[in-house]
Amino acid sequence: MKRETNKPTGPNQRMLRVGELVRHALAGVFARGEIDDPLLEGKVITVPEVRMSNDLKLASVYIMPLGGEGADEIVAALNRHQRFIRGRVAPELDLKFAPELRFFIDTTFDEFGKIDALLRSDRVQRDLKDEDEE
Repeated sequence: MKRETNKPTGPNQRMLRVGELVRHALAGVFARGEIDDPLLEGKVITVPEVRMSNDLKLASVYIMPLGGEGADEIVAALNRHQRFIRGRVAPELDLKFAPELRFFIDTTFDEFGKIDALLRSDRVQRDLKDEDEE
């Protein structure tokens, strides 16, 4: 019997652990304001998720500035400074290679808002009331 090797699988335990270490290290860099860029001064940036590649050499970092204002510009600035940020994060990770960082806007808050609006819609509420009456 032939075993399938191209099956998509979720992240393994090591990928999740390293992603969480990277997330905490980045949060510290952002909180301390270590990046010298006028666009980032005084901005509060949250890092809800970091996804690591299988070989742990690439970290996809999802960020969201407080209030979501100027997210595109902030992501562009972070990607411009990614080598500096990588140098600040690397000592905290205890890995053979420091992962390359790529920054993206976190859209999960938008998705949550859409789902919440859908659940609050009149149509869904009407269906829920019909189920309660039965």
